[in-house]
Amino acid sequence: QVHLAESGGGLVQPGGSLRLSCGSSGFTLDHYNIAWFRQAPGKEREGVACIRSLVSSTWYSDSVKGRFTISRDNAKNTVYLQMNNLKPEDTAIYHCATAPEGCGGKFGSWGQGTQVTVSS
Repeated sequence: QVHLAESGGGLVQPGGSLRLSCGSSGFTLDHYNIAWFRQAPGKEREGVACIRSLVSSTWYSDSVKGRFTISRDNAKNTVYLQMNNLKPEDTAIYHCATAPEGCGGKFGSWGQGTQVTVSS
């Protein structure tokens, strides 16, 4: 099982930006499709972005397209989620996860998450 750890969450005002990081010790993330999903209280889990293994092509949900960017730094074995123009509805716990069935498929393993709160 791939062990993942997220960081970079926090409190930000509407219109602000945050960059989340997803790292792993012992696993080379470039070998995996890596997704970000979020979970807000009372709402269903929502996949927001995904980057495919090796080719690094990307997928975004309609709710974040144009505002969020997923990327890899293979030298640091890290996947990032750059979030710009944040909105209150982006408030959630954000998790990175493997996507063994491909972007848009089920999630495999995921970390404990990092809280993102967008509020004035």
